[in-house]
Amino acid sequence: MSKPPPEVLQLPIWKRAEIAFKVAVARAIEEHARLGFPIYIWRDGRVVELSPEEVLSEAGQGSHNR
Repeated sequence: MSKPPPEVLQLPIWKRAEIAFKVAVARAIEEHARLGFPIYIWRDGRVVELSPEEVLSEAGQGSHNR
């Protein structure tokens, strides 16, 4: 998710905060990967390192919201 819905001001404040948080996290992860740093995530009960290439690939597929 990179853009909030056009009717965002009609949403409750908690929902607007959730949208803003998700957008900020996605941007931070993508910037981190573009700078060449790995990302560490929790997957299947353990910490997994994703290379910058994997991060950008998953971000393009929309699967970073696990």
